Amino acid sequence: MWKQFHSKLYTNVKKENIWRLWTDVNNWATWHGDLDYCKMEGDFAVGNHFMLKPKGVRPVKIIITEINEGYSFTDCTIFPGAKMYDTHTMEETPDGLLLSNTLIVTGPLKWLWIKLVAQNVANTIPDEVDALVNLARSMNE
Repeated sequence: MWKQFHSKLYTNVKKENIWRLWTDVNNWATWHGDLDYCKMEGDFAVGNHFMLKPKGVRPVKIIITEINEGYSFTDCTIFPGAKMYDTHTMEETPDGLLLSNTLIVTGPLKWLWIKLVAQNVANTIPDEVDALVNLARSMNE
């Protein structure tokens, strides 16, 4: 198993706004700078899936595997010989809102998918979370 973790504390942002943006999958490209589009039909619910199209590569199907309403969700991308899980979590603390991502890749071909996809995803998480928070803060105005 390969695992990468990113966590950062933010102030002046409402968790309700973060949750609203997380669950509005069809508009992820507005804060994910490396996406052409993201499309989901139906509700943000366990078992549903969406198509995520990174710039310059083919779209991938991502399945929502777990939701803790208002706090966290996990999605899974299935590759030949590997699975990549991305858990998005928020926690209210006395000092602000702690946003975390845990990226895990499992399977016999994980080494290949880490090289082709997962390491790049891990590298972009800090900028994407900052962009998400900036958009969420603008919803306060």
